[in-house]
Amino acid sequence: MTHGVRVWDVPTRLFHWLLVAEFAGMWYSGKQGGDLLEYHIWCGIGVAGLLLFRLLWGFVGSETARFASFVRGPRAIARYLKGELPEHEQPGHNPLGALMVLALLAVLLFQVGTGLFAADVDSYLYDGPLAARVDSSLAETLTSWHKLSFNLLLGLVGLHVLAIVVYRLVKRQNLVRAMLTGRKPLGAKAPNLHFASPVLAVLMAMLSAGGLYLLLSRV
Repeated sequence: MTHGVRVWDVPTRLFHWLLVAEFAGMWYSGKQGGDLLEYHIWCGIGVAGLLLFRLLWGFVGSETARFASFVRGPRAIARYLKGELPEHEQPGHNPLGALMVLALLAVLLFQVGTGLFAADVDSYLYDGPLAARVDSSLAETLTSWHKLSFNLLLGLVGLHVLAIVVYRLVKRQNLVRAMLTGRKPLGAKAPNLHFASPVLAVLMAMLSAGGLYLLLSRV
């Protein structure tokens, strides 16, 4: 017997869907170029703020959001691939999903980091916020890395979407709905999960925004 169990907290779900929106805006404005590069920069700054929050939330947030809770070793991955890892032992991300989360966060951090120092080699009107802090040749190199890494990022996003589709067709679980409602169908042995205070989430969001502001205005 399965029943809907609260798995994802509001801060984690907000992070996820805001990141989707910011990523879409960043992709569109970057592809269009021209004056839309101004919005591309703002979307990138928004993604940077979200990433800072997610890193903090990964250490102090709710149980299913913490890296220590969902990042598993080779043994757990092997059990999952063999179908021996029950749902109540993986209420949030499964072991392979955890690897995808880490990969996406790492590439997004690289994408945003290089974008901060990227140079607008076409019009020189929309350089990254920190481009003036580095040599022009380094800025151009980081720009090329920024463009190349986006292809890797698109590949990871495509793989992530494919995994969601496969999960829906094979396991009959709607992960999109779970990330919208925060609830997943688990077995009778559903765990009693710990959820962090919303006040803590607000404090982490403020800390992330403040840290990003200091980085962009003082460095």
